[in-house]
Amino acid sequence: MIFASSILAMALQVGPIPQTIPPTDGHAELRDRARRDGDTDAVSDPSSEWLAACLALVSEDPARAHSQAQIRRNETSGTDRVLANHCLGLAATELGLWEDAITAFGAARDETPGEELRARARLGTMAGNAALASGDSQGATAILQRAKTDAQRAASARLQAIAATDLARAFVGMNMTDEALAELQTATSLQPNNFEAWLLTATLLRRLDRLGEAQAAIERAGELAPLESQIGLEAGVIAVLSGREEAARQSWESVIFVQPDSMAAQTAQDYLAQLGPPQTPEPILAPLPTPAPEQEPS
Repeated sequence: MIFASSILAMALQVGPIPQTIPPTDGHAELRDRARRDGDTDAVSDPSSEWLAACLALVSEDPARAHSQAQIRRNETSGTDRVLANHCLGLAATELGLWEDAITAFGAARDETPGEELRARARLGTMAGNAALASGDSQGATAILQRAKTDAQRAASARLQAIAATDLARAFVGMNMTDEALAELQTATSLQPNNFEAWLLTATLLRRLDRLGEAQAAIERAGELAPLESQIGLEAGVIAVLSGREEAARQSWESVIFVQPDSMAAQTAQDYLAQLGPPQTPEPILAPLPTPAPEQEPS
């Protein structure tokens, strides 16, 4: 099965590093991150009943939420306008309208009072994520560098780590791997328990053929999120490229076991199919005993 393993190893080495997690559905990732990083404390009035209702509507009817947020944005100013742009960006994200999302999150960031640096940093990273999803790595870099500066001024290690991780994605999109690794090192230093930064580090190091370092990074990611399917996929890729076929098989089989109906499980199935069935060692036949020489009768 050496031939099949070699073909798989070569196939796994081609293609760009995933810019999003999971790589199979970047749009879903940005939607999830928008909700996770875009909760109501990102704006100056987290108790706004209107914002709460709009955020609920984003999940139920994003097109309607998009229209309502546009109307409110055009009719208000100050905090209310920031709230409207915030919800508009989330609705646009849900609909895959990345330019709308970039504009809305950017406007929300710019119109947030200058002293509210955490809010500005968070909204900036959301705008940068929308730019990444649109495929504009260069535009995303400019947005995210500004968000990182806001996070540094706010003395928020978490927000700095988020901005640094996303900057790494943008740098990879421009083939600036040294800069990407530096940002990932910043992210893991500021937030050592962020499995996503360790996963991206492992993926990038693997792409650079630094397999020993990639293995250490993926092991750290696995310690932090043992059930994360993307970690299992990447661990298997690193293993097969390192010549550890059985370890790769176990990693991919674990992904299927934990999330059997997921896209990650389908990817793992595809990898296993390319790897082929496990090798069965041939039985070792023991030599027949040599018969004792017949003795002459005395």
